[in-house]
Amino acid sequence: MTEKLRVVIADDERPARSLLRAMLGNFADVNIIGEAENGSEAIELIERTRPDLALLDLQMPEVDGLGVVRLLRKDSIPLVAFVTAYDQYAVSAFELNAVDYLLKPVDPARLRETINRAQERLERAEDHATSVEAVRAAADAIESHGTAPLTRIPVRKRNQIVLVPVEQIASIIADGELLHLHTTKNEKHTISYRLRDLELRLTAAEFIRLSRGTLVNVGMIDRVTPVTGGTYVVTLTNGQELPVSRIQSRVLKDRLLRL
Repeated sequence: MTEKLRVVIADDERPARSLLRAMLGNFADVNIIGEAENGSEAIELIERTRPDLALLDLQMPEVDGLGVVRLLRKDSIPLVAFVTAYDQYAVSAFELNAVDYLLKPVDPARLRETINRAQERLERAEDHATSVEAVRAAADAIESHGTAPLTRIPVRKRNQIVLVPVEQIASIIADGELLHLHTTKNEKHTISYRLRDLELRLTAAEFIRLSRGTLVNVGMIDRVTPVTGGTYVVTLTNGQELPVSRIQSRVLKDRLLRL
């Protein structure tokens, strides 16, 4: 390609950013167009500058590299290479889905390979949707493998990222490919995520399923009302009234309604 590859760097550690910047500075065919020190900044930077390639640290706090990809607008997602300390499962997930990655400490020759690979993909005009789906498939594999329970969930609100504490979430209701988060203050947030995947990242003792598409915070249940057919309606402290399926009514009864 004749034009320089436009690259952004996102890492919460300044020495890591400096190292990548120094290495990339030795490549005449690369133009570093910005740096971000956290996931929220990375999202804003990528959507504003539209780079060809984003080098994303996998383990940034609050909004990590995977979270950045999930929260970016679909038309703003560039080619992505994740930068990470050694994690065999993450590496396997990236390799399985043909997602590029760099291991810390980053080797200049390996970084050169990443740049070359990005240039080749741009020249071949590889299907963007396929690239995005590959990254998301790797993200699903890594997250379902088991990570630390979430304490805050990043949510897009126009051009900002709001971090919603899990302890303030009263219910999570699936609506197609979207999840609606209802808080104790009756605020509503919407994210694009699968319920079963999010459930795996929550502390099991704190949430219970009411049906195939509904999770509630156990601590937010105010009362349980029996209805005909041996099922229940759950009322939460925020006033929500949610039906319980027949199967989950048995689970609810065994877990919460026995002394």
